[in-house]
Amino acid sequence: MKTNRENSILHTKSYNFAIRIVKLSIFLQTEKKEFVLNKQILRSGTAIGALVRESEFAQSIADFVNKLSIALKEANETDYWLSLLKDTSFIDEKSYNSLATDCNELIALLVSSIKTAKNNQKRMNNDEKKN
Repeated sequence: MKTNRENSILHTKSYNFAIRIVKLSIFLQTEKKEFVLNKQILRSGTAIGALVRESEFAQSIADFVNKLSIALKEANETDYWLSLLKDTSFIDEKSYNSLATDCNELIALLVSSIKTAKNNQKRMNNDEKKN
């Protein structure tokens, strides 16, 4: 199930998002002296790209879907932490909007990828039944 990393929008966006989350984490630690919420968003925000990367070597379509489904859960959790950081004034509205937009794009890409993989699996199963 190896994919071409350079041509994958999902891989590129999830990696770039992880970089932004790491930079946010550094800001939260050094400027805001915030460590608890910081740890949560660092974990969930970087897990998205790690799971997308893991999906490259999935053992089956079901395993691929599972990895992306977990990435989707992590993206949803990250969206929660971003909202909480904004509503508790740890990040400003502009930073929140930018990060939340990227996070929501990842959620949309993950949902689309999961649906496509599931449809491909159904097609393969139907083809096997015909033979």
